[in-house]
Amino acid sequence: MSFLSPFSAADHALMARALRLAERGAYTTRPNPMVGCVLAHGEDVVGEGWHQRKGGPHAEVFALQAAGDRARGATAYVTLEPCAHHGSTPPCTEALVAAGVSRVVAAMRDPFPQVDGAGFETLRAAGIVVEHGLLEAQARELNRGFLSRIERGRPWLRVKLATTLDGRTALASGDSKWISGEASRRDVQRWRARSGALLTGAGTVLADDPQLTVRLDDGTECVPPLRVVLDPGLATVARGRVREGDAPTLYIHAPDARLPRGLEIEHVAVPVQGTRFDLDAVLRLLATCGINEVQLEAGATLAGGFLDAGLVDELLLYVAPVLLGQSARPLFDGLHIDAMAQRLKMRRIDSAVVGEDFRLLLRPEKD
Repeated sequence: MSFLSPFSAADHALMARALRLAERGAYTTRPNPMVGCVLAHGEDVVGEGWHQRKGGPHAEVFALQAAGDRARGATAYVTLEPCAHHGSTPPCTEALVAAGVSRVVAAMRDPFPQVDGAGFETLRAAGIVVEHGLLEAQARELNRGFLSRIERGRPWLRVKLATTLDGRTALASGDSKWISGEASRRDVQRWRARSGALLTGAGTVLADDPQLTVRLDDGTECVPPLRVVLDPGLATVARGRVREGDAPTLYIHAPDARLPRGLEIEHVAVPVQGTRFDLDAVLRLLATCGINEVQLEAGATLAGGFLDAGLVDELLLYVAPVLLGQSARPLFDGLHIDAMAQRLKMRRIDSAVVGEDFRLLLRPEKD
């Protein structure tokens, strides 16, 4: 049995173009999703645009402005259902109807409660042909953080680690500078730039004194990610570079922690289970802050805690061609695996050579 796609080759090509446009907003649109739009008559593109930053015009508006009168009768290829509500900007559905487009092809429905099908209904009520589902998997992958926050109530969690060939992340003393090479450290900045928050623990602040900022050397615009420190007793608030610079910093602490006098910091309490944070509650708190993607940059204990709790969505692993030996620290602590049947399986999403290192993007296999 064969199933014919309702979409033509031109439809596929133009939606792929819209997805590439959407990706240009990866560093600046959050907490909004990345969206691209292409207006075309057949294969002739008459306008295109992408959502560039929160509070600014949406992709459809930029595309309509570029097309002008040529938008009338055109097909709009948009990577996410057009909005039908008044937010920071007027509804995109109103703009599409007023411009006289005849057809809208969306990659996917928007699960955001104020949209969620209402955009399609508004367009159909105006006599516009509406189709969706074209390259939906690619659209969902692009906005996996936004969709995670809306659909699961927690951000997408990426754990970034640098490791040796023998699976070690630091010497027994805690020294880890530097396992990965300079090219890998530059590459990490791109992953930081697309993150809404960079998360670490008090132990990493004390041992490594990270700045947790984005440093792009090509001048690319980026909204600074929120720096988040898990510090049960607020032991690190008076020290460390993590409070320096323009990027905001949030300390998450245990309910009974006391803030030292004279310090003004952003802080919030999260429940503690035994001696450990409720890590699911940590992520759900960050979702309420509008965080779509979290990048964890911490030691084996915190990384292992998130992995053991089933909260890790992907692992960004830089493997350096060096060895540190059996006394060095492992990738993850706290994983209690006693039988091969309990092993955690990872699926390779991407791999690349970065300088002298090997970069792997892995995701846990779901049961």
